[in-house]
Amino acid sequence: MMQQLKFLQSLWAMERREPDGFERTLDENLHMIADGSFDGVSAFVGNKEQTKALQVALSGTGLFVEACGAPATDDDLKRQIDLAGELGALHFNAQPDIRLRRLGDGIDLIRRWIRISEDAALPVYFETHRNRLTTDLFYTLDLLEAAPNLPLLADLSHFLVGREFAWPVSDENHRLIERILDSSWAFHGRVASREQVQIEISFPHHKMWVDLFVRWWRYGFASWRRRSKSDAILCFTCELGPRPYAITTQTANDSTDRWAEALLMRDLVSDIWTEPT
Repeated sequence: MMQQLKFLQSLWAMERREPDGFERTLDENLHMIADGSFDGVSAFVGNKEQTKALQVALSGTGLFVEACGAPATDDDLKRQIDLAGELGALHFNAQPDIRLRRLGDGIDLIRRWIRISEDAALPVYFETHRNRLTTDLFYTLDLLEAAPNLPLLADLSHFLVGREFAWPVSDENHRLIERILDSSWAFHGRVASREQVQIEISFPHHKMWVDLFVRWWRYGFASWRRRSKSDAILCFTCELGPRPYAITTQTANDSTDRWAEALLMRDLVSDIWTEPT
């Protein structure tokens, strides 16, 4: 079997949060995702009841699952990994919900969590995300230096906003992002600018930022291919979130159709994946 790219759609991104108050049901969202030719969904695991409800809803859909959580303690991490296992998730995506100022404290925690993860029945990745242990690019790079086996899930939008890279992005900053990508085993996809975590990829004046993320994703895919087994699966989650992530109009409506943009992103990333190597 050849290496494969699986496209997932975030269930959080399926929330509308529009002024009309209408929200689709979980079943409606899952059917929409399956009909849209996505391979699976990305979903947070909260408690056993929520996990069981999602498991029942997913039955028969053929959709893969990425389980996500925001553990704050060792026990949280273990519990959420177990819930991800009950879902039969491809992997568990942890956002370490703890903010440590001292690098030594962060190193102690992440080494401990890596040991916990190594005992799990499924892969565990740690997402690059604001307001989490990995909120800062430099801090995360220092964690990697101390724990080179730290498996990341790359959501690069957070680092671009957090560091507000000058344009054009310098060679030095590209190298820092590439170091993150060389330790990344899955991706969350949105396009950011220096000032906004999620911009409309269909707007022509945002092409410069789309091209930047295409460059980073292309590098990340090539790095993953070199490090992974010949039959490995790479997951790319389209994660165009609702407000306040989404830019809105004066009437609090989304400025663009996020579902249409998720499909556009999927097709764009598919083209990157199938480029000659």
